[in-house]
Amino acid sequence: MTGREASLSADARVLVVVGSGPVGLRMAHELCSRDPSCGVVVYGDELHAPYNRVKLSSWLAGEINYDTLSNEVVLPPAELCELRLGRRVVAIDTAARTVTDSTGAVQPYERLILATGSRPRVPDMPGMKLPGVFTFRDFGDAQTLFARQVRSRHTIVLGGGLLGIETARGMRRLNTDVTLIDHSDMLMSRQLDAPSSALLREHVERSGIAVRLNDPVMEICGDDRVTGVRLLSGERVDCDTVVLAAGIVPHVELARSAGIAVGRGMRVDDSLRTSDPHVFAVGECAEHRGIVYGLVAPGYEQAAVAAHVIAGGDARYTGSVSATRLKVLGVPVMSMGAVAADRRDFSVDVRHRAADGSSVRTLVVRRGRLVGALGVGPWPQARRVQEAVTAQRRVWPWQLWRFRRDGTLWSDDGADSVLNWPPVAVVCNCTGVTRGQLDQAVTGGCRTVSELAACTGASTVCGSCKPQLAELLGGAAVLEPERDARLLWGGGLAALLLALLIWLPVDIPYPDTSVLSLHWDRLWRDTFYKQVSGYTLLGMAVVLAILGLRKRLPLLKRLGQYSSWRAIHIVFGVAVLLALGVHSGGRMGSNLNLWLSVSMAGAALAGTLASLGIARSHQPAHPLRAWRGAATWMHILFLWPLPVLLGFHILTSYWY
Repeated sequence: MTGREASLSADARVLVVVGSGPVGLRMAHELCSRDPSCGVVVYGDELHAPYNRVKLSSWLAGEINYDTLSNEVVLPPAELCELRLGRRVVAIDTAARTVTDSTGAVQPYERLILATGSRPRVPDMPGMKLPGVFTFRDFGDAQTLFARQVRSRHTIVLGGGLLGIETARGMRRLNTDVTLIDHSDMLMSRQLDAPSSALLREHVERSGIAVRLNDPVMEICGDDRVTGVRLLSGERVDCDTVVLAAGIVPHVELARSAGIAVGRGMRVDDSLRTSDPHVFAVGECAEHRGIVYGLVAPGYEQAAVAAHVIAGGDARYTGSVSATRLKVLGVPVMSMGAVAADRRDFSVDVRHRAADGSSVRTLVVRRGRLVGALGVGPWPQARRVQEAVTAQRRVWPWQLWRFRRDGTLWSDDGADSVLNWPPVAVVCNCTGVTRGQLDQAVTGGCRTVSELAACTGASTVCGSCKPQLAELLGGAAVLEPERDARLLWGGGLAALLLALLIWLPVDIPYPDTSVLSLHWDRLWRDTFYKQVSGYTLLGMAVVLAILGLRKRLPLLKRLGQYSSWRAIHIVFGVAVLLALGVHSGGRMGSNLNLWLSVSMAGAALAGTLASLGIARSHQPAHPLRAWRGAATWMHILFLWPLPVLLGFHILTSYWY
């Protein structure tokens, strides 16, 4: 026993973490940052230094080296935390509050945190112990498979989930024949629906991997080594290697032998405590409210809550939104919230399929709120969709109509930029780091992506959020206002005032005497003046329609800058409202005329709100900015019936 171990053994304020995987290390980080006065000890089974497990398949495929695996892991501060690698904890004495490791050393603890993770699920079938059958879970498994690639001519991977697909990709490194077999009728059946899974299958087969679905393996054939597998259909498929990647089983043996309650995992309450109040469990080994999360991000959330509770704070873990956002065989795959197999309510699917077949996107909507999303292929708004699913934000019918049409929920106004995300939006899906946490790190002095990664953990797992971190650092300055912001604001306020006057039940009165030098009522009584104001209104409305088509027609796009057209649009909008007031005297009319007035005034009011929102688009916290997208669509909806109503109005005016 070293001097430091003796010191830690004598110190009653020792926090012991069992497990040196991603969640175990995050637990150590959280404990060190919240209570530096405590000693933290982390036990790990593997002799290797902690590494990025998410990228093991990339290492197996030969895309990265070992240094990349290990260098991306940020270790807890050595002065506050001791890593004891290659020393398995073999026993827990909850009465004495001690753990015993594989060397026989005994370590007392004040609090014990179990982050033991999981092991591969090994199905019970004949031939499972034959040479040539492998698992793929840790670096030792990856090393074995890396060597096996040289000898294998045909490898069969059991499991059509994410791990199975990534394993199959890794085993294709030397152009080995690889067949992926799963009992389900879809790839990634827990995360995707049928259309998304079908598109993913196309990508998998295009990469040279054969796929067999809905026909599980019933037997591994061979006498002294693997020679093939027999399927449920009775067909035999020859092979020399079988890799098991068909799910995981939480490591609960250590807890069970110590008398800690277990189910599928170690049962924990909302504080992440087990049945022993001094023992906590986090990550894949923990069962919370009957759910065992097989992803890293929920484990990170659990670690933060457990560390806060251990440090004396009051925190509750209420569950996580299951979220998968990564690349599978280079293809973006997204699945989060209530999707596919875990949906048992009356929610509806809203789907968009790209015309070129490059992507399929599905939204799951329940009572007008976004509760799930999944898709395969490029999805530029994926991160914002993820935040909306997490917060179960409301989506409006016109947003869903747009999604069915072009696959986007929000207009292309830059709102998907990380600079415009709310503080609660998750930027790094793997580590759960939010925009607000990154802002704090930037304020605290972080100036590079690597500094942000070291400070918050963002981008240290899969690295897919590094572009957002770079964008955040490059856009730390205040956003510049729109070029015509002052005109938009002033014109918007003027138009808002006019629109409200038209809506209000305040009519310009008819004169009650004939002894007047100015008879303003001639504007509505005299046919000539009525036609002049009416056709003026019609002409300006036509000009506004042409201006509105500027974004749609290629010919008009080449004529002048968009900001100039938008300024003219605002000016004509105010003029139309003035002409409408002159033509109608502020009267909404009745029947058909009432609907026409409502359509015009409603379009003007909605367009005004959109204009004010654009004028304040450089202020992310401004309330009008949030209304910009909805106001734009309300503007369009009010305009749709206008041509028909206007046509009937002109026709009836001349008819009668």
